[in-house]
Amino acid sequence: MSKIIRSDINEEWAHSGIVQAGDFVFISYCVGNIGQPIEDQINGAFDHLSRRLESIDLTLESVVKIDCLFRDVWNIPMMEKVIKERFRGKYPARKTIQTEFAHRGGQEGLQFQLDAIAFKG
Repeated sequence: MSKIIRSDINEEWAHSGIVQAGDFVFISYCVGNIGQPIEDQINGAFDHLSRRLESIDLTLESVVKIDCLFRDVWNIPMMEKVIKERFRGKYPARKTIQTEFAHRGGQEGLQFQLDAIAFKG
């Protein structure tokens, strides 16, 4: 079995932002532009994901699955617009859910978060 590599560790929150296990990479809690309009937050989360992928020599093209979390699931069309722009037809599998985020700022704060699985094989 390959070694599991954990990075982008946040001790306060007790989680790893990136976990490499075999040919797969698990990336959690991608957020950005918190408190800004939803399209900016969605783009910020994908920017965060891209930076994490770049840190391990991958790109969005390596992403095979994303889990998208919204405060208001009716914003899915905005996310789909961003996904079309960024993935250009090479779309990952996707799950979208609505949740109440336990985050500072309440309803005016965090509106979107994503987690991803990438293939590094």
